[in-house]
Amino acid sequence: MEDAAGRSDRLSRIAAALNERAAEVTAELVSLYEKELPHLVHDDEGMVSLLSASVYQNIDTAVRIFMHGIDPARVEAPAAALEYARRLAQRGTPVVDLIRAYYLGQMAVLEQAIDEGIRQIHEVDVLGAALRDALSGAFAFIDRVTQQVVTAYEEERDNWLLNRSAVRAARVRALLDEDGLDIGASEAALGYRLRGNHVGLVVWYADTAHPIDPLAGLEALAGRFSEQLARDARPLFVPNDELCAWVWLPVREPQVPTAEQLERAIAGDADVRLAVGDPGRDLEGFRRTHRQAARVHALAVAAGKGCDRVLAFRDVGAFALMASDLSAARMWVEDTLRGLAVDDDQHERLRETLRVFLATGSSYTAAAARLLMHKNSVQYRVRKAQELLGRPVSDNRLDVELALNLCHRLGGAVLPRR
Repeated sequence: MEDAAGRSDRLSRIAAALNERAAEVTAELVSLYEKELPHLVHDDEGMVSLLSASVYQNIDTAVRIFMHGIDPARVEAPAAALEYARRLAQRGTPVVDLIRAYYLGQMAVLEQAIDEGIRQIHEVDVLGAALRDALSGAFAFIDRVTQQVVTAYEEERDNWLLNRSAVRAARVRALLDEDGLDIGASEAALGYRLRGNHVGLVVWYADTAHPIDPLAGLEALAGRFSEQLARDARPLFVPNDELCAWVWLPVREPQVPTAEQLERAIAGDADVRLAVGDPGRDLEGFRRTHRQAARVHALAVAAGKGCDRVLAFRDVGAFALMASDLSAARMWVEDTLRGLAVDDDQHERLRETLRVFLATGSSYTAAAARLLMHKNSVQYRVRKAQELLGRPVSDNRLDVELALNLCHRLGGAVLPRR
């Protein structure tokens, strides 16, 4: 059996032979990637040229490890390989394709090495030992280089998404706030058609949620909206902060998605919250539906954790407008509900009973059925609530109902601070 020095010398000769065919192997690998990993072979010549340079430099580096006895753990990924990884990140190519390319390349080069080894080495035991060294060295090289190119990919992807999001957010804010903009240029920059029907959404994670990648989760949610509500039309997704995003859905008909559609779209993530504006058309509708969704979002944030996960402007628009000035809303609730405007469980039960009683046409029987209570209990609570009001409900029934519904939506946020 040969010693380590003898095996190293044989591997050096095999590597030297492969190095002479590096250009040929590079062309074969690029053709293989075109067939197996088409995402890696883009149409423009610049990317194809950079891919070829990356493959060639990786092969050259690998064979020189064996030609000169270099420790693979000390090798740096070639410059073209790092730059190619960054370009793939900018184009959104899945990183798994990049990793698979390295292992396909490793297999192809090892097959060439085996064929060359068989030509040069006729002793079976010597050939086996040399190939074991080749496998371990190749694995160490691929492991080292893939770590470096994946790191370059991830850093570039993070930077690219951040910059793209910032540019997109600036463009959208200009659309919301400025007049006289070039609609065609804005559509081209955003990749979203402004001339048509839109439904504006605000999607966010509750403060208590701790998703691994919140914006990625919200963007995936926007994609589900597209599939279920917008007939696969591409939504416009704009991060607002690390836990919240603005979304516009292009819809064919000016219709608000049903509650069932909205609930189904967020069913996969219990921490997601959703505010929905009414449909709007063209640029003015684009602005209006978003502003409505933003008001509903503010309402939900004010309401806190007890708020419904999905709120639509069509259902809570009046409350959303009132919640824009919580201090004024709080004073109005206190003036309207008087002694009933106390933030504790007892008064909450009285308010809720009176709210349902009025909503069911002042029917004790209907209210009892909805509240799952005995009719006598409903009568008792309604009487106590009216005593705390200090005047008959009929004196200002509309205001009382609105104040009760506002308390139902916002709870302590619109009740006097004690």
